[in-house]
Amino acid sequence: MAFQTGLSGLGAASRSLDVIGNNIANTNTPGMKSSRAEFAEVVASSIGTGGGNNAGLGVAVETVSQLFTQGNVSITGNDLDIAVNGAGFFQLQMADGTTSYTRAGNFKMDNLGNIVTNAGAKVMGYPTTIAGVATSTTPAPLTLPTGAPIAANATTAITAEFNLNATAPIAALAVPPTPRSTYGTALTAYDSQGVALPVSLYFEKLAPVAGADQWAVYDSLAGASVGTLSFDATGQLTAGSPFNVTLTPVAPSIVPPFTVSVDVSNATQYGAPFGVTNLTQDGYPPGSFTGMKISENGVITARYSNGQTQAAGMLALADFRNVQGLAPVGGNNWVETFASGQPLLGQPTQGKFGGTRAGALEDSNVDLTAELVNMMTAQRAYQANAQTIKTQDQVLQTLVNLR
Repeated sequence: MAFQTGLSGLGAASRSLDVIGNNIANTNTPGMKSSRAEFAEVVASSIGTGGGNNAGLGVAVETVSQLFTQGNVSITGNDLDIAVNGAGFFQLQMADGTTSYTRAGNFKMDNLGNIVTNAGAKVMGYPTTIAGVATSTTPAPLTLPTGAPIAANATTAITAEFNLNATAPIAALAVPPTPRSTYGTALTAYDSQGVALPVSLYFEKLAPVAGADQWAVYDSLAGASVGTLSFDATGQLTAGSPFNVTLTPVAPSIVPPFTVSVDVSNATQYGAPFGVTNLTQDGYPPGSFTGMKISENGVITARYSNGQTQAAGMLALADFRNVQGLAPVGGNNWVETFASGQPLLGQPTQGKFGGTRAGALEDSNVDLTAELVNMMTAQRAYQANAQTIKTQDQVLQTLVNLR
């Protein structure tokens, strides 16, 4: 029996060394979770006996458990390196269509714009609006818009903030008359094809009406007025905003003339020189994908050559009631089992899910110092069990040599 007891100890110590060696080998593997061998005593029991008469038969490796503690987060600067700071796993769609989960966020982009792992598995996420609001609770492969440029957006609204000089003379009464171009500004708008259209705004002071200063607004140096602005005695705008201007694309464009609303509700008339403090419009030309960033809540924001940024999806995270029940399948991946339970899906930073950190990777949680100490302990246990076998052999040899 002592031979079998010692042999079981050798097997357990050897298995422990295997686990420790695997931990040490993966010290630099992103998202790797260390393991440990857990032992249980083997005892012989007989029917109808009790008390302390049962004999021990050795030891067995009851399980190899994984330690899902948080690893250190290292900054890499790569936009597609993503760390989960807290609970949750990235969900992956493998090449064979199955689903797996990982903590390793060293992702890449393939030739179709899909976000993938080094092994080619697709990273799953939620579709969103361009503002970053999830539109579905069913994860789908995340794809960045690297192909055709995003469509142009025609200008529909212009916002202008400026100050008109309260000391300016009435244009028609000034000698010589004040040129219409004296107080003016310009910006670029876009039609539905993304073609740039210049927009000009000019202001001429009129005679006061009912105690309010009046300014006529023009969109050209020779055309008719498109609106009239009224200011009270404190220099605040009281009427005239918004007004409309009509933009006419130049031939051979087939885009018909269209109307744009101009909001000047923050315009003032103070005793200060004319000046424009803000001038914006909501149109833009087509643009190609130039880069991306990922926020803490997992929203992927794409940047385009036309200066626009739009959300292109959101990372999906999964967690389990019993993470110890996950089965490792290699490649930094785990799959669900009956013991782990079904995945609980959600968005980063919501509920118990951690946030995502772009430009960073979660390191292995292996404590190299502790593993080296564990290795020496396992080695001593192996040597001690070998010594018990040697001692039993010597006892048997003595019995054999009795005469």
